[in-house]
Amino acid sequence: MPILVATALKKSFGPLHVLDGVHLSIEQGERVGLVGINGSGKSTLARILAGVDVADSGSLASPRDTKVAYLPQNVLLPDSLSVRQIVLQGLGAWDEACRRHESLSDAIRRGDGDLTELVERQAAAAADVERHGGWNQAHRVESILGHIGLKHLEAPVETLSGGDRRRVALAQLLVSAPHLAILDEPSNHLDVSTITWLEKYLVETYQGALLMITHDRTLLDRVVTRTLEIENGRLHSYPGGYESFLEAKSERLLLEARTEANRQNFLRRELEWLRRQPKARTGKQKARIQRVEEAVATRALPTERTVKLAIDSIRSGKTILELHDLALEIGEKTLASGLTWWMTAGDRVGIIGPNGVGKTTLLRCILGQMAPSAGKVVMGKNTQIAYFDQHRSDLDENESVFENVAGPRSHVDLAGRRVDVHAYLERFLFSGPQIRQPVRGLSGGERARVALAKLLSHGANLLILDEPTNDLDVATLGALEELLLEFDGCVIVVTHDRWFLNRVATTILSFESDAKVVPYAGNYDAYCLQRQRQQADEKDRSAISKAPPPIVSRPKKGLTYAEQIELEGLFDRITLAEEKVEALEKQLADPALYSTRREEIPQLHVQLSQAKEQVGALTSRWEELELKRETTVDPKS
Repeated sequence: MPILVATALKKSFGPLHVLDGVHLSIEQGERVGLVGINGSGKSTLARILAGVDVADSGSLASPRDTKVAYLPQNVLLPDSLSVRQIVLQGLGAWDEACRRHESLSDAIRRGDGDLTELVERQAAAAADVERHGGWNQAHRVESILGHIGLKHLEAPVETLSGGDRRRVALAQLLVSAPHLAILDEPSNHLDVSTITWLEKYLVETYQGALLMITHDRTLLDRVVTRTLEIENGRLHSYPGGYESFLEAKSERLLLEARTEANRQNFLRRELEWLRRQPKARTGKQKARIQRVEEAVATRALPTERTVKLAIDSIRSGKTILELHDLALEIGEKTLASGLTWWMTAGDRVGIIGPNGVGKTTLLRCILGQMAPSAGKVVMGKNTQIAYFDQHRSDLDENESVFENVAGPRSHVDLAGRRVDVHAYLERFLFSGPQIRQPVRGLSGGERARVALAKLLSHGANLLILDEPTNDLDVATLGALEELLLEFDGCVIVVTHDRWFLNRVATTILSFESDAKVVPYAGNYDAYCLQRQRQQADEKDRSAISKAPPPIVSRPKKGLTYAEQIELEGLFDRITLAEEKVEALEKQLADPALYSTRREEIPQLHVQLSQAKEQVGALTSRWEELELKRETTVDPKS
């Protein structure tokens, strides 16, 4: 049964038709994702479905008493209320019943009024609490607040950052358990662990229907059962998550391309026939002419506009970036200590960790914007950095798109040739009057594209990107990923986008407990596998340390027959394992790998790590057996 039905929705802003007859039906309990390029109308459609905005025409229908909750990109919360008060507003009737029960309980303890009447009213309040979810609701609220990362629950909202305000609004929505939740970029400002929890909560716990707009393709792929794409004012529906959407859209575009090619071929043949025919024609010929006229009148499908990214790569020196025994502190808090790490040619490093642990602080230290508490940063003589700031602080709000990107320049150097600034900006989907529009009037996604255009207009060999995926649509994210994969220099990126890290990263730098920053070879999935192995090993060691000591008997000296056979073969096994390590290191040192087989790099790093572990394990076993052999007692002595 549908929870919401939209029929023939239309919405225009001046001459721009954002929604052009959109039809949509969402079933009870269905999980729906909504994608499309920035400016295509995703947020506009969400606001109309949530009742925040009104369509120019069309209709909405839903069952009576349907509860719809909406998380906008920019939340507005009352500054005077605390975090807890706002979140509990999501349980309006339950919260009111709890407060009424508490007030009546206090009155009974004080003996205020008629005791019989107070007890009856207290029982009625308790019944209302049970009817609206029971007393365990408080535990559910505390659990959601903890997982979302809200700690100072009595703090007034006016003291919170924009990211924390979104967390409060998200917690309020989840607590309210609506029949339909409409979430616009719910993963913005959330760290990986919180996004992973949200993903699991939406799949396993949340019972209502869901419409989710997000650039987080992993979240889309794991949560939604149907993907909608808004394109040129129309809505296309595809079964499954993001990966299924890509496959189905590819098939649709191929079909549309074949249909258009057939139409063009038909027109060409028929027009040639018409030009050869005399003016007097039979009725049959007139019908043929009518078919031609209908084909001419049919509109060709508009070409999808896509961002085209490129950057001039500058040759790097032998030293790119080195960190030696680095320590970072903010006030009395130690963020990192003893970090020693260096970049090699082709490295693309993803930095991850919870919010507030020091990821951006590390970038500022690398950029020379602050000094480390200890240790040093060594930058190569030929290293030239291009930096993408998550706050877009290098953009002047009052200047136009053109002025922000080009300044006094009339052209930019791109791929060895000069490109006019207007043509350059068209690569980022800016054209006509929009190029002269002040940045303050742009959407978040458009600002991100301006920042990218400015960043890529200068050559570099080290790109440092702080949360580049925020506000970008999935098509632009794909273009950015392709740019980074083809880039000849190095990349450092702070992001919570797991899909992005899996495609781009060759190394993960993870901020962990006790101010440790640990490098892991490979992409995000490889990092997760290595962390799982580490945690399993730690669990095994903990179990061994807690186990009762074994009964000690006099050890038998010397090797068993099986151990003698094992020892004889160990040297050859160690040699083979060392040869495997050498072969993998040789592959990773080959420059051709980074230009022709980039997709193999993460797996090669994982294989190298495993091969080194095997060498270490075999060597330790060889030493153990050799020591045991040397202690063999001669039975004649």
